[in-house]
Formats: sequence, structure tokens, C-alpha cells
Amino acid sequence: QVQTRESGGGLVQAGGSLRLSCAASGRTFGGYAMGWFRQAPGKSREFVAKMTWSSGTAYYADSVRGRATISRDFAKNAGYLQIDSLKPEDTAVYYCAAAPSITGPWGSWGQGTQVTVSS
Repeated sequence: QVQTRESGGGLVQAGGSLRLSCAASGRTFGGYAMGWFRQAPGKSREFVAKMTWSSGTAYYADSVRGRATISRDFAKNAGYLQIDSLKPEDTAVYYCAAAPSITGPWGSWGQGTQVTVSS
């Protein structure tokens, strides 16, 4: 089973960019889908972006479409999420997850990485 670990969060001003990383261990992402989710204080975890590892087909939430790019590095067995033009409402803990298909079910959750966007 693949395990994931996120990194790259931090404090950034509105309008800035961040690139989050998701390192996989235990096995490769091959045959899985990779997804990014986030949870803001007092809110439920929500979908941000996902990608079929093999084909690279990507899907985005409306809230980040046009500002976010999900990508992968086969050699490093790692995935990434870059978000540009960050907004205060992007503030959340961001989680990486894996699923046997692009429709889920999602699991192998990492510990999360905090993204804070100041206005």
C-alpha cells in the first residue's frame, strides 16, 4: 500500500504562489490516482485536484481551476500541486491521498501541510 507525505506549505501573501509536494513510499503511485484535498478551520475536507497517475489526466475543483496545476514526477515517485494567485480563502491544511481509481475511494492520507494566505 502506498503511503504519502506532504510538504511545502507555509505562510504566503495573497497573490503569491506555493508548490506542494507529495512523496510516496511503500510502493509507487503506478496504478493509482493521486489527489489533493484541503480542510479549512471549521469546515469539511474538500477536493482540490486529482490526477490519474498513468495518463496524467487531471481534474480540478472550480475554486482552484485556472490557478492550480497538479503534476507528477515518475522518477521521484512524487506528485505536486502548484497554486498561483493565492487567496485568503485558500488557507487550509492540504492533504495528499491515493486511490485505486480516479473516482476513489481515497485513502493513504498524509499528515497534511498547512497553507496560510495573508491578505
